[in-house]
Amino acid sequence: MKRFDGDFADVAIVGLGAMGALSAWRLAARGARVIGFERFRPGHDRGSSHGDTRIFRTAYFESPEYVPLLQRGRELWRELEKESGQELLTLTGGLAIGSPDGELVRGLIASARQNGLAYRLLDAAEVGRTYPQHRLYAGEVAALEEGAGFLRPERAVAAAAARAEALGARLLPDTEVLAVEPAGTGTVIETSRGRFAAEHALVAAGAWTAKMMPQLRLPLSVERQVMAWLAVDDPAAFAPSRFPIFIRETAPGHFRYGFPTTDGRSIKVAVHHEGTPADPDSLDREVHEADVQPVRDFARANLHGVRDEVVDACACMYTNTPDERFIATSPASMPGVTVLSACSGHGFKFASVLGELMAGLILEGRPLPAIIRTA
Repeated sequence: MKRFDGDFADVAIVGLGAMGALSAWRLAARGARVIGFERFRPGHDRGSSHGDTRIFRTAYFESPEYVPLLQRGRELWRELEKESGQELLTLTGGLAIGSPDGELVRGLIASARQNGLAYRLLDAAEVGRTYPQHRLYAGEVAALEEGAGFLRPERAVAAAAARAEALGARLLPDTEVLAVEPAGTGTVIETSRGRFAAEHALVAAGAWTAKMMPQLRLPLSVERQVMAWLAVDDPAAFAPSRFPIFIRETAPGHFRYGFPTTDGRSIKVAVHHEGTPADPDSLDREVHEADVQPVRDFARANLHGVRDEVVDACACMYTNTPDERFIATSPASMPGVTVLSACSGHGFKFASVLGELMAGLILEGRPLPAIIRTA
């Protein structure tokens, strides 16, 4: 395919994190002339698409409506692996641990049953025999989903951006977008490198979305989150083949999650939500003792063979909607613009299929699934 080198595009993409880079790949694969702008570089650690691993699951406790999207998303992740030659998705199985009547376990079972997905319900004795790294308390169970695992976010974003370029897209890193403005039937993107015109603009700016598009008054809030890697006594016991990804409901609506080792010496454990409000332009990226204490406390109470030693830690951002559903909206005042947000802390796994949906919406006017908010 001939590379696009002009200043006019079919689609201009603002932000090349997970949503932007995967949309660029899917749009370019459809033959669209794509230009993309990234304030930093694809795969950077300044936003919401870093931290070495992100959970992938299909028996979605949040709502069974997400499952068809995840099934298609898995196919697309595998397609990107094939095209890029990169290993992006590792299936380990996934444990959902908590009360059988809690939001997590009850929701996973309902989602699996409605969509015909395989799962197993394990009592404490079965978990102790099969997954002795976990400590279960009276009344707790674990639901095992075989189709779960983890994605490699930095690698995936970089692979998608590279594939988009190979398919003809023009991507401009280290380029700040200053404004997105309607211009006739199209849009003009004002950047630190000048002005660019496009028939349509896709704004996928993550935590910067509300700042970039204040006139839309989108119901978005940015939350600072910290991920920590704790040392383990026996790394072999926490290998992907022996230690599935897990989510644990520690109290109603409160969750902790973790991964097998990817470095041979530690596992990543984190708190889901419960972060603090943040400004993406002044985010405190230094990790403090108070940030990692909840993770240490959780591991000490619930995991065997995990030490208090913090091997690494980093801060990222959740961009949340009130109901944690994703938004893909084209405002009436800006018909040539689509805003895609927000991950709400669980969106990375959907990036491949959301990119495909954006391609269908922008190029063909295909409607979006009802689970995605359009206003």
